[in-house]
Amino acid sequence: MAAEARKTRIERDFLGEMEVPVDAYYGAHTARAIRNFPISGLRFSRPFIRALGLIKQSAAEVNMELALLDRRIGEAIVRAAGEVAEGRFDEQFPIDIYQTGSGTSTNMNANEVISNRAAELLGGQRGGKTVHPNDHVNICQSSNDVIPTAIHLAALMEIRSALIPGLERLQRSLEAKAKGFYPIVKTGRTHLMDATPIRLGQEFEGYAGQVARAIRRLRYAQDELREVPLGGTAVGTGTNAHPEFARRACARLSKLTGIDIQETDAHFQAQASLDALVFASSVLRTYATALMKMANDIRWMGSGPHAGLGELQLPAVQPGSSIMPGKVNPVITESVIQACAQVQGNDLVVGVGNQWGNFELNTMMPVIAHNLLWSIELLAAVSRNFAEQCIEGLTATDRGPELVERGLMLATALAPVVGYDKAAEVAKTAAATGRTIRQVATETRGLSDAQLKEILDPEKMTAAGLHGGGGG
Repeated sequence: MAAEARKTRIERDFLGEMEVPVDAYYGAHTARAIRNFPISGLRFSRPFIRALGLIKQSAAEVNMELALLDRRIGEAIVRAAGEVAEGRFDEQFPIDIYQTGSGTSTNMNANEVISNRAAELLGGQRGGKTVHPNDHVNICQSSNDVIPTAIHLAALMEIRSALIPGLERLQRSLEAKAKGFYPIVKTGRTHLMDATPIRLGQEFEGYAGQVARAIRRLRYAQDELREVPLGGTAVGTGTNAHPEFARRACARLSKLTGIDIQETDAHFQAQASLDALVFASSVLRTYATALMKMANDIRWMGSGPHAGLGELQLPAVQPGSSIMPGKVNPVITESVIQACAQVQGNDLVVGVGNQWGNFELNTMMPVIAHNLLWSIELLAAVSRNFAEQCIEGLTATDRGPELVERGLMLATALAPVVGYDKAAEVAKTAAATGRTIRQVATETRGLSDAQLKEILDPEKMTAAGLHGGGGG
C-alpha cells in the first residue's frame, strides 16, 4: 500500500526513510523517537514547551541580527516559534519523557515543528525542508545547552506566575487566621504531650512564618536559575556558536519573559551538572515538608468531632464515608499531604538525576525537567486549594480553652516561685488524683487564691518573661 494511502509521507534522515503522518508538523527524527520510546505516556508539560518555543524564537531573532540566518526564513521561524510558545502545537510534541538523556529528541521535535510551520508560512509543504530544522532553526544551538536552558526558563516562569502567588495566597489566609485566633488560649503540645499554654493564633503565626520563609528561599532559587547554559553548544566550549549569540539571546529572552536571564560564566559546570535545578528542587522539597506538617497539625486539631482533639472545625466539603452516614473527613488536608509526598519523591529523582552528569553532559535531563516542573505545578495548586477550601473556612471550638485549666503543664509557672522539684510534685499529684494544678497548689504549697490567679494566668504564659515572681 502506498504511503499516501496510509495518510503518511516519507521523510529521510541519515539513518534512512521514515513514515510520518501526512498532517504532522514533526518529521523523521520525532517519528523515530515515538517508535523508540513507547514507555510511559508522559509528555513534556506546557511550561516546558512554551520555554522551548521562546528560546527558538529568540535564537532566530539573534541569528538574523548576526547575519547568520536569511531574514525571510528567519521571520517565518520567529512566527512559528512564537506559535509553539503560545501552545498552538502542543499535540505535535508526542515524545515520551523517558527518552534520550540529553533531550535531543525533544529539541529536534521542536526544530522540526518550527521548520515545517515556517515552511508552510512561506508557501511550502511540510517535510520539504525549505526551512531546515538543523541548518536554520538550530543555528548556534545544541540540545545539550537548549534543553537545560528550557528547564531553567520554564521553572522560572512557573515559580513566578503560579507558585509564589499560590504561596502568597496561603500566607495571607494563615495570617488572617492567626489574627482572628489570637484571643484563643489552648494547651500547647510537645512530643504529642501537654505543654505550656499557647495561643491558637500563635500556632498559625508559625505556619504563616513557614510559608514566608519558603517564599524567601524560592527567591534564592530564582537567582540560581537565571544563569543558563545557552551558548555552550555540545560540551560547553561554544563550538559552532557565534560569540555574541548567547548574550544576545538571553537579552531577548529577558525581554520576552520579564525575567532577567543571564548566560552562565561557567559553561562547563552548567552542562556537565544541573546543580541549580537540584537546589531549586530542594527548596520545593523543604516547602513540601513544611506544608505537610501544617496540614497534619490542622487535621489533628480538627479530629473528632467527639473522640478527637476537636479544637478546630474544618469546612465540610464532601461526605466522608460510603458506609458511615454523616461522617465528614479532612479531605483537603489529606490531598495536601499526598501532594507533598509526591514532591518529596520527585526531589529524589532530581537529585539522583544530577549524579548522572557523565563527563561533559548530564543524561537525565528529561526526567529532571518532568519532576521539577511537576513539583512546581503540584505545590502551586495545592497551596491555593488549601487556602481556599480549608484555611479560610476554619473555625475554632471551645475545646482548646476548656482544657487549659486541666492542663498539668500549668505547673511550669509555679517553678520560679516554689522551685522545679516542688512544682513537679504538684503536677504528679494532680495527674494521680484528677485534680487541677490550681487545686493541688492551694492545698500543698500554701499559696493564696490571689497569688495563684496571678501565677497561673494562661494568657501570661503565652508571652516571654518571668511572671510568677522570684525563685523559691
